[in-house]
Amino acid sequence: VSQESIGRGRRGVPPALRYPNYRNYWFGMLGAVGGYQVFLFSQLWLVHKLTGSTVYLGYVGLANALPAIGLNLVGGVSADRLDRTRLVVITQVLAASVVGGLGIITASELVEPWHVLVVAGLVSGINAFNEPARLSLYPQFVPEEALMSAVALNSSVWQGSRVVAPAIAGVIIAVFDTGVALFFAAAGMAWLAIMLRGAPSVRSESVSRSPFADALEGLRYIRRNRAILVLIGMSFFNSFFGMAYTFMMPVFAVDILDVGSTGQGYLLSASGIGSLSATLWFTTRSTIRNRGRLIVVGAIVAGLALVAFSLTAGYVGSMVLGLSLMLAVGAFTSIYILVTVTSLQTAVSEDLRGRVMGFFSMTWSMMPLGGMFVGGIAALVGTPWAVAIGGLAVMGFAVTAALFNPALRRLT
Repeated sequence: VSQESIGRGRRGVPPALRYPNYRNYWFGMLGAVGGYQVFLFSQLWLVHKLTGSTVYLGYVGLANALPAIGLNLVGGVSADRLDRTRLVVITQVLAASVVGGLGIITASELVEPWHVLVVAGLVSGINAFNEPARLSLYPQFVPEEALMSAVALNSSVWQGSRVVAPAIAGVIIAVFDTGVALFFAAAGMAWLAIMLRGAPSVRSESVSRSPFADALEGLRYIRRNRAILVLIGMSFFNSFFGMAYTFMMPVFAVDILDVGSTGQGYLLSASGIGSLSATLWFTTRSTIRNRGRLIVVGAIVAGLALVAFSLTAGYVGSMVLGLSLMLAVGAFTSIYILVTVTSLQTAVSEDLRGRVMGFFSMTWSMMPLGGMFVGGIAALVGTPWAVAIGGLAVMGFAVTAALFNPALRRLT
């Protein structure tokens, strides 16, 4: 049966899920991303239990960020030189093995804080190779007209797991212990490798030279292609500035709005609901027109909503208004990021897709550094203005790109 005939069937199903290879990949991602979120929850819980130190929690954040930042471009080169399907499978098994090993140490009551830091760093390094390969792999499982749906479905797994996985981790730890939660996380990571066992081999047709030359070629390609350069810039400004509010949310909840941990959960849930709602709508779309305009407008509205949230929280103190604005932040952030990723996947040359996706992944790995940066600004000017500056940065980059980058305006 041809891909075209498959795509015409199952009219009640999101377009990308009509294709068996993508469907298997997506169901595998449910387990892999859920397992990864349980791992993140468990490592923070374990370090806090062992040390009671907020400084050590910061070390965990750095251990999760720095190896990925350092290795994402190398991972992108690997995705263009090797079989992407095999690379995803191998890295998923490696990550599952490392997390499972931490589970054994934890269940044996031998775990120490440095064990958690080492495992966090190893998983981060493994993900630096896994993520560019995954992002380069799934576009090969659908035709271009279903790519918007595929990107949105991929995003929905991450957003949905951020809501569900922490609750699952909390219940497992409460009923059993952290070791069992880590075993659960490892099993979820391995599930994607199992679901990809029948997937076709996907390899770039690029002619490989040295890895260093390949990396330089990727960087030159990004620099020459103004559309790709501005799309990666949009991702960087979102992760470094636009998402920094998540690190400052305890300050808003406890010190500014006085709603406690429950209120913090409500605020983050409002953002998640807005984000997931927009994403689910995009899963049903085959095509989106006027992409450049949608990216710019979405970024401006998301940045404006973030500025409004931070300043009204500081000067008005309304929880109801805060929830409404966080809903808007989540929805419009999802809109412009999903369209950005779809446009990037469509624009990139296939033989350079891994390297471009490696650089793109690096921007997301910088999110904890953005949290540290905004935290430093908050110490100088206060949290509301620090987060507002992040929103203004997102808006400013979008407006500048729209005015001075014709390639963005030409995205249709």
